[in-house]
Amino acid sequence: MRQPSLFISHGAPDIAIADTPATAFLRGLFARLVKPRAILVASAHFEAQGVVLVSADAAPATIRDFGGFDRRLYEIDYPAPGEPALAGEIVARLAAAGMPARPAVDRGFDHGTWVPLHLMRPEADVPVVQVSVDPSAGPEHHRRLGAALRAFRDEDVLVIGSGAFTHDLRAAFVNVRSGRRDAEVPAFVDAFANWMSARILAGDRAALIDYRVRAPFAVQNHPSDEHLMPLFVALGAAGEAEPVQLLHSSRDYGAIGMEAFAFGLNEAPTAAAMEVDPLRHLPRVGSFA
Repeated sequence: MRQPSLFISHGAPDIAIADTPATAFLRGLFARLVKPRAILVASAHFEAQGVVLVSADAAPATIRDFGGFDRRLYEIDYPAPGEPALAGEIVARLAAAGMPARPAVDRGFDHGTWVPLHLMRPEADVPVVQVSVDPSAGPEHHRRLGAALRAFRDEDVLVIGSGAFTHDLRAAFVNVRSGRRDAEVPAFVDAFANWMSARILAGDRAALIDYRVRAPFAVQNHPSDEHLMPLFVALGAAGEAEPVQLLHSSRDYGAIGMEAFAFGLNEAPTAAAMEVDPLRHLPRVGSFA
């Protein structure tokens, strides 16, 4: 069974207990998929420099790598199993592709992994393995990382890059403190998100790889770009001619972009998926070539 490659924006940790458009989207996403044998997540919150770390615990813990949120968040566990054998295969294939890699133990699920999966698959019955990102290495490194993982999709492994489409926490912070999830969206957020979405749907890899120079307000939306690197993992895991869909677009706390994309999702696009977004004027289905 060939699984798709997904990029999802995991947003602030409290989407796990919130009622937002992105929460509703994530809760319904798994129903659009065929249940995989395992899930492989590249999370923005799992960083390593100079090497790709691959989580290899049989029973990963749930990491609460945040502070100051609703106490209910600290009571959530995501008890999905790991899969050490799959982790070993990933390490071997990355090494064969010329990417230094090694297994990591005592590495639990960070909130970039467990928060969206808690919404997508609350049963926690699918094994999960995580791979690290290296923001210092840039987009092309992460595209290559995704390409090295592509073959696992043919082995019934769902590949997910989990980050944030826009991530200017300084702009969002005041709204987080006041609880204003529906705060006004700054113009620079939509300008960047529209440009990126258009390039993804058009399959313009060269522009995307050079996003930091070409995209409007790139540095303002990503002062540090670890939250966009999972997109390039998902993109790299996509084949050259696979369809790409914009599955979701919304904003949280004004400045956090919650876009989600699917590469190679084998489903008939619904009328809602085909419609043009009246705010962003972007088609939601394209071809990635």
